[in-house]
Amino acid sequence: MLLIMICLWAFTHNNNVSAAVRDSIPVELHFTNFDRNLDSLMRIWHVQQVIASNPLIVELDQELAPLIPEFHDSIYMQRLERLPSLVPLVYNNVVRSWIHVYTVRPAQRDRLEVMLGLTDFYFPMFDEIFDFYQVPLELRYLAVVESALNPRARSRVGATGIWQFMLATGRQYGLQVTTFVDMRRDPVASTHAAARYFRDLYNIYNDWTLAMAAYNCGPGNVNRAIRRAGGRTDYWEIYPHLPRETRGYLPAYIGATYAMNYYKEHGLTPRHIDVPPVSDTIMVNRMINLAQVSEVMNIPLQLLRDLNPQYLRDIIPGNSAPHPLRLPATYLTNYIDMEETIAGHRANVLLSNAFRPVTPNTSTTAASGGSTANTAGRDRVVHTIRSGETLGGIASRYGVTVSNLQAWNNLSTTRIVAGRQLVVWVLPRAGSTTTAAANQTASAASANTGTTAGGGNVTYHTVRSGDTVWGISRMYEGVSDADILRWNNLNRNSTIRPGMRLIIMQ
Repeated sequence: MLLIMICLWAFTHNNNVSAAVRDSIPVELHFTNFDRNLDSLMRIWHVQQVIASNPLIVELDQELAPLIPEFHDSIYMQRLERLPSLVPLVYNNVVRSWIHVYTVRPAQRDRLEVMLGLTDFYFPMFDEIFDFYQVPLELRYLAVVESALNPRARSRVGATGIWQFMLATGRQYGLQVTTFVDMRRDPVASTHAAARYFRDLYNIYNDWTLAMAAYNCGPGNVNRAIRRAGGRTDYWEIYPHLPRETRGYLPAYIGATYAMNYYKEHGLTPRHIDVPPVSDTIMVNRMINLAQVSEVMNIPLQLLRDLNPQYLRDIIPGNSAPHPLRLPATYLTNYIDMEETIAGHRANVLLSNAFRPVTPNTSTTAASGGSTANTAGRDRVVHTIRSGETLGGIASRYGVTVSNLQAWNNLSTTRIVAGRQLVVWVLPRAGSTTTAAANQTASAASANTGTTAGGGNVTYHTVRSGDTVWGISRMYEGVSDADILRWNNLNRNSTIRPGMRLIIMQ
């Protein structure tokens, strides 16, 4: 009883110290990104094989919700305290909300079981790399927050891969991005880059919670939050001054850490994902298509894509520089023996695909094995789901069928969530606006575009509540926060306010 009373006091104390935490819980904002990555994860080939063999992996019916275990705050606190961690695992209302996202929300529990199954493949790799760079091994749980362990995850502002690198930061840490290759999607290469980035950020702050916050929003925003908090460097004291999306980052991490360690107590069971337990890498010094390897060696093409998600068009451009090909270890010797046969197999057909324009929406459909059927002669529109909308209603609005929407967006059910985006291929009408205009209307950023005398594009970004210069720069490829400051005659101490229009040169 005394222990429980002490835990309750500590819980109350934590909430009193960070009252602003209770007043600003951005769980839903983070959950939308997390849920989108989960949705994409469920379409990866390995996961699809589990679903096909075990149809019980479906969204739990709401009537089963009362059977899902929940615990008293004191229990959550005790369990977190037992976990060895260099990152303080504080418990408060925001953390509890994230624990519930992972372990209580009926629609997410089956997906968490899939992620638990994938940890057998990813976590040993993370641990080995983090140990090499002397980064705390428990930071592996951040991959759950960043991408739901989905190497093809892509945020609305372009952050990509398991560790969600932006283009500029990825290149800074050696992750090549070209027409054919995006190394941000390579789990091994991106984990090396993430470990080095974590280490560099820790060297700045000498505090892992601040390093994690800086990983999410950039050192500039963390430094600004520290100044606004009077020089205090405790995460929960600078919490109200951090960008809105970053406030939930550490709580989401703590929630993921809890769920990954105490899933049994919540009646969760890891799903066995048939990822090859051992894979090996060989460097390829010629241009080949993954389909050549698949057809000659009788390896499922989707398996090769899952092991090599960095190749955007299935093409390994080894003729320009040696590139890695990851194979199940049992196939490596056979590949060496059959390399010439593989290189010559249907080369005229399969390699010519490398130089064709990418089919619209390939980034969504090809990556997940989805369908691009029924898109010929249609315009692409992005529809943001509003609260109360149904898939049938959206289909009727655009004059398409529900099955079309499911195929175009790789939906296995008709259940949709407000805030997500759907790709809709509509028949063009006489005098209709262009697809680009339709997409611009659906864009998350509020902007107007003009043209300079020199022919370049000028975009006017309207600042919204919670925007930061660094966060805005992430919305525009090739634009840095320094660029925005220079174009708008601002300095590092300038404050931007909702309603301001910022010039973006593109």
